Amino acid sequence: MTNFASTIMKNKTKDNFFYKPNMTDTTIIIGTNSWGGSLYSKILRGSSVSKETIKQTAELAINNGFIMFDTARNYGFGKSQKLIGEFALPEMKISTKFTPFSKKYKPGQVRKSLEKDLKDFNRKFVDIYWLHLPMSIEENLMEMAILYREGKIGAIGISNCNLEEAKLAKEILDREQIPLYGIQNHYSLIERTWEQNGLVEWCVNNNIKFWAWAVLEEGMLTGSTPSGVMSLIYRRRTKKLQPLYKVMGDIGERYGISTAQVAIVYCLTKGITPVCGCRKPYHIEQLIQDSAIRFTDDEIKILETTAQQCGVTVMKADMFRFMSNLSIWL
Repeated sequence: MTNFASTIMKNKTKDNFFYKPNMTDTTIIIGTNSWGGSLYSKILRGSSVSKETIKQTAELAINNGFIMFDTARNYGFGKSQKLIGEFALPEMKISTKFTPFSKKYKPGQVRKSLEKDLKDFNRKFVDIYWLHLPMSIEENLMEMAILYREGKIGAIGISNCNLEEAKLAKEILDREQIPLYGIQNHYSLIERTWEQNGLVEWCVNNNIKFWAWAVLEEGMLTGSTPSGVMSLIYRRRTKKLQPLYKVMGDIGERYGISTAQVAIVYCLTKGITPVCGCRKPYHIEQLIQDSAIRFTDDEIKILETTAQQCGVTVMKADMFRFMSNLSIWL
């Protein structure tokens, strides 16, 4: 097993991941995809959480050093970004995305989108801005480069891309003397395509962060049946994952953590930066535990071997690419 975490620490220099004074390196990102109205929360998660509880969760996260929050305009039926702006927490760092509407590039589309985002946040800049889908990569990144120089973007990343698209993005930004901050793709214990095909290693070798979304596979890696609409989609797959749940439970018991936490610590041990959806304060309390734990090589090996034997995937690593081909906005 290649220990990406140790490789990152070996290669890391003072400026590898900090491109602007306002940037802060972090190993865990707070995800806000489920920050929305009660209808959205009930459909997606099976239950709703009050705005007050979400704010308490955000404050607890920040107070414990988890200051980077990842969002997008479509998260929570459009309410996630507005909540961040309403909370007005000055220490919060914001990661958000430009999602192309179609393959056809329109000059000024990135600026127009960012201006709407900034209005939601009631801020003059965002800390990280991602190209959410790899459409018109050069045109969109060149717009981002201009906004970066204007101080409206602290760092630039690309999401849901393959290795060749990541290399192209780096080449474009290198010409502009702007670092590619990171890649944000689907990754979990049961979906390791980007590790197996070399993208994660390329990120390590080039001092580029790799953020993972869906590390819990919409509840599949919590050891219990997902709630809401996800339960209709994934119920059968949870039966096939029982051997993995057993291994995760045994490892979790050694460290005093839950099955879901094992899935997160697995990513941390591999040097992957997990984006962790948090709506309730206890989620942050668990992340505090997770940040202090790393698994042994033997524990990683048995987790990966068992996961592979189960033969279950939930969302393919490149699931958004067919959306790109259909020119659908996600």
